[in-house]
Amino acid sequence: MQRTIFFDLDGTLTDPFIGITHSIQFALERLGAEVPEAEDLAWCIGPPLQANFTTLVGAERADEAVILYRERFAKVGLYENTPYPGIHDALAELENAGLTLCVASSKAHVFVDQIVEHFELAPFFDHVFGAELDGTRADKGDLLRHALEESGAEAKTSTMIGDRHLDITGAIENGIDHVGVLYGYGSADELRKAGATRFAASPRELTTLLL
Repeated sequence: MQRTIFFDLDGTLTDPFIGITHSIQFALERLGAEVPEAEDLAWCIGPPLQANFTTLVGAERADEAVILYRERFAKVGLYENTPYPGIHDALAELENAGLTLCVASSKAHVFVDQIVEHFELAPFFDHVFGAELDGTRADKGDLLRHALEESGAEAKTSTMIGDRHLDITGAIENGIDHVGVLYGYGSADELRKAGATRFAASPRELTTLLL
């Protein structure tokens, strides 16, 4: 039976720290809100954008903040990103082993598509799934349910790979196996509390675990 691996993007395939944090700072500055240091915004990498801005500036200003964020991110921020060392080799090995690889990111799919293409990740993936700009399917559980339907993959032969608790809870919600990666932005404690029992500290460890 065909095995399908769903990969989170931010903190799992690529390190988006500069692009995301600087775009958040841009939005906050334009709103006249307090602007934290970039290091203090690392918690924003992973959760949906709307939820992050609701926390930062309140629900009443979150929509405006998202628009301002995307003003910078669409032109500059999505390229301020770096594939994790060894990720291309890991994907090639998994693909050569006959696994079906997909991206499942809470980021808007219009940006996910551009990022995987720009950083030469696209050839490894059969499907690339992301949220809509209006926030539809930003919830990882909803996204994975959609991904299973669209890809034709079966939950019992699928695995979700991600670095934050939302990746794990979304997988569990859909009956999907899961692996937490420790080189991204979620701690082992965060992932374990979400229900993760398997971890990979590097892309190399991940391929060993999956194969």
